[in-house]
Amino acid sequence: MSFSPKALYDWYRSTLRNPQYRWWVILGSLVYLISPIDIAPDFIPIVGQIDDLMILTLLISEVSQMVLDFAKTKKAEGVSPDLGDHQAATVNVDAVTLD
Repeated sequence: MSFSPKALYDWYRSTLRNPQYRWWVILGSLVYLISPIDIAPDFIPIVGQIDDLMILTLLISEVSQMVLDFAKTKKAEGVSPDLGDHQAATVNVDAVTLD
């Protein structure tokens, strides 16, 4: 396995999209962000924050993409977020005139 930023990004993305590991990766990313132990220590100006910003950017972009995909799937199924399952209760009525 080659160690490159692209390979690391692809691994992170595929692991985050795997439902079995999704919450572990999110939790691990959040722990890494608040942990004082980093690849580049935070006390080094600018360089120390770059790794945190990269992880935060990856996490936010991937989680937001998963939320958008989930919303599109629900919309394609025909379930409106405002109405829920009440759409199936529509009744057709024929009007008649009374003399």
